[in-house]
Amino acid sequence: MIVSVFLLAAVTSVLGYLLFAGRLARKERSAAVHRVTGKERAQAGERPASGPALIEMAHQVRGLLATRLLERLRLKQAVERRLETAGLKWGAPGLAHRSVALFLAGFAAVTVPLQNANPPLALLAGALAGALPYYWVRRQAAQRLRQFEEQFPDCLEFIARSMRAGHAFSVSLDMVYREYSEPLAGEFRRTFEEQNLGQPLEVVLQKLGQRMPSMDVQFFVSAVLMQKRTGGNLAELLDRLASLIRERFKLRARIRAISAQGLMSGRVVAAIPLAVGGLMLAVNPPYARFFVDDPVGHELLAGALGLQLFGYLIIRKIVTIEV
Repeated sequence: MIVSVFLLAAVTSVLGYLLFAGRLARKERSAAVHRVTGKERAQAGERPASGPALIEMAHQVRGLLATRLLERLRLKQAVERRLETAGLKWGAPGLAHRSVALFLAGFAAVTVPLQNANPPLALLAGALAGALPYYWVRRQAAQRLRQFEEQFPDCLEFIARSMRAGHAFSVSLDMVYREYSEPLAGEFRRTFEEQNLGQPLEVVLQKLGQRMPSMDVQFFVSAVLMQKRTGGNLAELLDRLASLIRERFKLRARIRAISAQGLMSGRVVAAIPLAVGGLMLAVNPPYARFFVDDPVGHELLAGALGLQLFGYLIIRKIVTIEV
C-alpha cells in the first residue's frame, strides 16, 4: 500500500511538473518570436537590443521552471559561477534537477523498506542524497581551481617571455592554450576568444576572475588593467607577480605542515566516540541498544552526533589559515 501511494504521488508530481514546464516553454517561445520580430520592444517603445535576442535567451531554453525558481531565490548566478569553476556544463537547472531526483531516490530508499515507519529518517536521507550533487560540484570546483593555481605562475612567466619576444598580449593568451593543459588552457582560450569576438579586455578579464575566484587571478587582472591605463613594463610586472605567487605557495605549504598535527588531532578526537560506541555495541549489545530502540536514545544519539560534528568543524576552522 505504501509503495503504491508513493509511486502514485511521484508519477503525479512528475506529470504536473512536465505540464507546467511545457506551458512555460510555449510561453517563452511565443515571447522569443515577438522579441525577434521586434513587436514586443516596439509596443513598449524600447530600443532594440545590441545582440541577437535568441543568443540572449539561449540559457533559458532548458529547465525553465527550475530557472525561475533559482532566480526567485537569487541563487542562479552563484550556482552558474560554481559550475563554471568546476568546468561542468550542467547549468543551474541541471544541478537542481539532479538534486531533486536524488532527494526522491533517497526518500524512497528509506520509506519503502521501512513501510513509512520513520518519516523523519526518510526526510533526512532524502536531504543528504539531494545535497550530494552540490558537494560534488563544490569538490570539483576546488580541485579544478587548485590545478589552475598550480599552473598559473608558469603561465605568467610564459606570457612575460612571449611579450618580450614581441608578441601582443592577446596573442600571448592564444599561445597559452597551445602550450598548457587543462584547466588553464581552456580558461585562457575562452578569454582569448571572447576578446577576439569584440568584447573589451576589461570585461573578459573580469569574467576570468569570476570563473576562477582566486586571489592570484585577481592580482593578474588588476595588474593588466592598471598597466593598460597607466603604462609600464607588463612583462616585468608579470615576472614579479609569478615570484610572489610562488612565495605564497611556499608559505601555504609551510602552514599546512604546521597545522597538520592539529587537524589530525581533531579527526582523532571526533572518531573516538564513534569507535567507543561501536565497541560497546559489539561487547555489550543490551546496554548499547538503548540508543537504537528507545526514542530518548535517538534524541541523545542525534544530539551527540551533532555536537561532535560541530566541534570538528570548529577545530578545522581554527587550523585552516588562508594565505
